[in-house]
Amino acid sequence: MNPKQNHLLDILSEADYQKILPHLQLVRLCQGQILHLPGDIIKELYFPINCLLSITITMINGATAEAGIVGNRDVLGINALMGSRETTQTEYIVQLSGAAFKIKASLMREIFQQNQQFRDVMLQYTQAFIAQICQTTACNRLHVIEQRLARWLLEAQDLVDSNELYLTQEFISNMLGVHRPGVTLAIQKLYERGCIRYCRSEISIVNQKKLEQCSCECFKVVRSEYERILGIKHKYVS
Repeated sequence: MNPKQNHLLDILSEADYQKILPHLQLVRLCQGQILHLPGDIIKELYFPINCLLSITITMINGATAEAGIVGNRDVLGINALMGSRETTQTEYIVQLSGAAFKIKASLMREIFQQNQQFRDVMLQYTQAFIAQICQTTACNRLHVIEQRLARWLLEAQDLVDSNELYLTQEFISNMLGVHRPGVTLAIQKLYERGCIRYCRSEISIVNQKKLEQCSCECFKVVRSEYERILGIKHKYVS
């Protein structure tokens, strides 16, 4: 598997890429696997290839919601390069099983501190990721569940390069921060409109254009920010 299947690694200069290449370790991540708990030191960063990772926040009452989504245009654990080696609020969890390349945070910090060009790319990525978090926050506050689910499915499709997504309704409800019956109804509506097929724990996107019509503007806003800031082009373009 080629590390450059991760778009962030692909846009590094060849010199920077060659510096970290010998230290990248290919790993297989399984759905539900916890990579980081609140208060833990961030010891490793992950560059997803075809898996999907979530940054989640759990409230005192146990309710969970997704704050950020990390896929093949991203790196998980970027805050370890910014002076903070631990997080007090967030948990990192695997949403969709698949492959990723991991690397020690200490090595990444060293390269980040010593190499201006590498640092610029990572800071530009951080800007794009913050844009995603901001847009997700607004989306969760202002848009209905059906729109949010459509947006989330489109993002997942982009970030794992696949129309087939293996997800339970319970898992989706936790990520969106809504009750399961609301997710069930939203899935049914998207199915009736010819956007998706759903069978047990598998959602298949069968008509991307219709799914985009059911989504809010947030999907395209975030995608355009990644393209504008990092020059990352996405496979699925309507």
